[in-house]
Amino acid sequence: MSKIVDIFIPDLGADKDVDLIDIMVAVGDTVEEEDGLITLETEKASMDVPTTHGGVIKEILVKVGDKVNSGDLIARVEVEEEGTSEETPAAEPAKTETPAPTTSAPTTESANSSEPMDLKSAEDELKAISASGAEISCQFVNEQTICSVVEEVYIPDLGADKDVDLIDVMVSVGDTVELDDGLITLETEKASMDVPAPFAGEILELFVKAGDKVNSGDLIAKMVKTVVMESKVPTPAKAAPVAAPEKKEEKEPATVQAAAASVTAESSTVLQEKSKKVYASPSVRRLAREFGVDLGFVKGSGRKGRILKDDVKAYVKEQLNKPAVAAGGTGLGFAFPELKEVDFSQFGEIETVELSRIQKISGPSLHRNWVSMPHVTQFDETDITEMEEFRKAQNAIADGFKLSPLVFVVKAVAKALAIHPKFNASLTPDGQSLVMKKYFHIGVAVDTPNGLVVPVIKDADKKGFKEIALELADLSAKAREGKLKAPDMQGASFTISSLGGIGGTYFTPIINAPEVAILGLSKSQMKPVWNGEEFAPRLMLPLSLSYDHKVIDGADGARFTTTLSQLLSDIRLLSL
Repeated sequence: MSKIVDIFIPDLGADKDVDLIDIMVAVGDTVEEEDGLITLETEKASMDVPTTHGGVIKEILVKVGDKVNSGDLIARVEVEEEGTSEETPAAEPAKTETPAPTTSAPTTESANSSEPMDLKSAEDELKAISASGAEISCQFVNEQTICSVVEEVYIPDLGADKDVDLIDVMVSVGDTVELDDGLITLETEKASMDVPAPFAGEILELFVKAGDKVNSGDLIAKMVKTVVMESKVPTPAKAAPVAAPEKKEEKEPATVQAAAASVTAESSTVLQEKSKKVYASPSVRRLAREFGVDLGFVKGSGRKGRILKDDVKAYVKEQLNKPAVAAGGTGLGFAFPELKEVDFSQFGEIETVELSRIQKISGPSLHRNWVSMPHVTQFDETDITEMEEFRKAQNAIADGFKLSPLVFVVKAVAKALAIHPKFNASLTPDGQSLVMKKYFHIGVAVDTPNGLVVPVIKDADKKGFKEIALELADLSAKAREGKLKAPDMQGASFTISSLGGIGGTYFTPIINAPEVAILGLSKSQMKPVWNGEEFAPRLMLPLSLSYDHKVIDGADGARFTTTLSQLLSDIRLLSL
């Protein structure tokens, strides 16, 4: 046996006379439970209204262009008697077997909490959210009021970093995330970081994509969360008006016209600049995700610039017809000869391993710095025999910290920069002036499983050996655990790259722009040194100073390493 079930507009909260912009089914169609029937649009969002029962569409009582409200009758569906509940009376549309959630609200299972909040707490939360300008809509389901709250999620404070690379979007529209789940990944020249979700909920709309340049406060996404309240009175539903059933043929001309408008030769379907607001139904967004289309660049031909399915298809067709663009440029003002691709597998077994995210971003930056700066590297050695004796003696009595040779180098570099201020400067963007820095912030390259990162020791000139040792240990631990924050890696005026714990003699470190110099340290070793009377064993530390020859002359480079060598040979000079 079968029966006829009425399908109603769900509770729309405070919204009245909502535009019905699309009917997704026709009389005679077979639908499954939760299949979309119609699409509604308010000034804030669009939503699909799903069917609460599976069956055959027997009658459609609305048409495109109607103004509808909570409780209006949408359609009648013929359902099989077996496995269905008693027919829902027309006078009680709010108590259908399954409530029809809007697209902006996740189902009860995806709500932030499966337990309803007490009335006072829920109302206080809703008042606070409403005061912030968030979108709120509520509906009454099973003696509970479920309110869907749409809030915007923004890029957090990035400090001084500007135009940061967004290298990965970890979620898609429709995904449900938990509190602190990663949404996107940002990467500077120094580190990568995930931006977490500020609350649990569903991703309603994304406003960023991989490859974007973002800044503090930029809009990432709109998310919807659910607040459940007990003992609230539902919004009364209007009596359902009876309308003539819509014929399938009536919507075909509009579809044809929309398709014709989207492929007209007068204008492209591709926007030159990404639109900040996208008006499209969930079904269109779903189609766009399947094709990998960014709706921000699709020109909508529907009412109020709304994007239709035909617009997405026309966009894809236009993109496929575009000629492929060769990726031969380097962004450096010239192009290298194309490198011939080699099939290495013909010579033996191979394995392809993807670069880490830090390598992907630091590689082009290092290339740019190497090509754009005329590097000169000054090599020298310093006698650290007495310094090493002092270090070991202090470590034997130290409590809660450990002095490494790098601690003394950081302090000595700060002193040398004060004596030679040109090394503590940066070129202005026009290359005509020097910015002379009065602070001494020393960056220290740290080797991590994901690549090199450079945390910064601020005001190294004002700190003692113990303070530097503790801060260096803390920053190094954070770097290896991936817990460095943006401020930890900003503001360096000079960088030290130490390979002393690994080995080697000398190397050429690449300057970390916009700095003008960088110091490399290699492994110290005992050497015979002539003291005027005889050769004596001395512990010698190799120094490799790379500097920008546009700013620093060779003589200045030699003077800097000489000063640094003297300070490390007699650490008493650091107190003067």
